[in-house]
Amino acid sequence: MTVPTAPGVSPQAVTEPTASTARRPSVVVLDYGFGNVRSAVRALERVGADVELTADRARAQDADGLVVPGVGAFAAVMAGLRGVRGDELVGRRLAGGRPVLGICVGMQVMFDQGDEHGTLTDGLGEWAGLVDRLEADVVPHMGWDTVDVPEGSVLFRGVEDERFYFVHSYAARSFTTGQDLPADSPIRRPLVTWSDHGGRFVAAVENGPLSATQFHPEKSGDAGATLLENWVRSL
Repeated sequence: MTVPTAPGVSPQAVTEPTASTARRPSVVVLDYGFGNVRSAVRALERVGADVELTADRARAQDADGLVVPGVGAFAAVMAGLRGVRGDELVGRRLAGGRPVLGICVGMQVMFDQGDEHGTLTDGLGEWAGLVDRLEADVVPHMGWDTVDVPEGSVLFRGVEDERFYFVHSYAARSFTTGQDLPADSPIRRPLVTWSDHGGRFVAAVENGPLSATQFHPEKSGDAGATLLENWVRSL
């Protein structure tokens, strides 16, 4: 479809931008030598992002979005992140309002500390709280599960009632950061999504430029693809 043009300009010379000509948001999946992240790269590409797997600080800083993946142990993920100065990178991006998405242990390390077998490891400290072992009869929590999504969620728009794929033994079982803000505060309190396995735990958080999921959206079928697409579009 043509658009209105200035006098003397041929209408055929100016057209509306199309999906094929619009710029794809740039996303860096942080490569800190830990875990299989190719599935996350492919999933983000499928929903419209221009994705690069790298530890290059300049490219990660300049990208529209940064994804922090993570599998395995809290302490090992933190060691890997610090090895590529990913802790500084995340802090600088968030200080500048640049979007970051943490996945699985990549979400857990956003909290103050992780407790594994009685050993405490400092996290990135973006949120107050402790990540510790789930209190359930069966651990790890593995498979598809429902989530309790708060009103106003952008990440879960259109998939509020869907199931997502979890595989974890540890989680944050409380969330206090910003929850005491008054209703009329100019600062929006974080939106927290919950799930349950032997008790409630944090399944996802939306907190300004910082979003994170305990489950793996890249392994969660169409629902996970929609969630990633919502995040990419928000960039």
